[in-house]
Amino acid sequence: MPATTRAPDPADYHLTSRRQRFEALFTAHSSTVLAYALRRVEVAADAADVIAETFVVAWRRIDDVPAGDEARLWLYGVARRVLANHHRGDRRRDALAARLRDHLATQARTGRPGDDPQAELVRAALRRLEPADREVIELTSWEGLAPAEAAAVLAVPPSTLRSRLQRARGRLRAELEALGWTAPHPHDDQEES
Repeated sequence: MPATTRAPDPADYHLTSRRQRFEALFTAHSSTVLAYALRRVEVAADAADVIAETFVVAWRRIDDVPAGDEARLWLYGVARRVLANHHRGDRRRDALAARLRDHLATQARTGRPGDDPQAELVRAALRRLEPADREVIELTSWEGLAPAEAAAVLAVPPSTLRSRLQRARGRLRAELEALGWTAPHPHDDQEES
């Protein structure tokens, strides 16, 4: 008669290696702990995260895991704390998302600074630029970064950034002119005396 393989009994925690003890624990209880987690989360993938974290704790604390059926109860306790952390994290993310939605809704109601035909013309010209040129212009003009700061963001030497910025500004001017913009003349700003 062929030998049958049986699942390790949790009572066999006298096995010599920590790995063997952990494997016996996982084999004996992972499905019940997974079912426990699945009944307490909305998304199945979250249950997988809960069980993974629960068994990471079990691995780190394998010497603290009681023998027999007490091991299952111990794992439920760990899973319960992992779930509590998971739910707290969800609440924090939801609260942050709600604050961000409120902030964005308020900004949308008050309008964006510079919402005028000239600003829309600039946005249209920017959309026509290559992404690298657009980013250099946006970092220095919209985000207000100095060229050295923009260079740090893009991880390039400041001299490289200044060259890219000069070329990008030239391309932006060309796109603006292609869209019908005319540069103001210096004497237009002076009033006649």
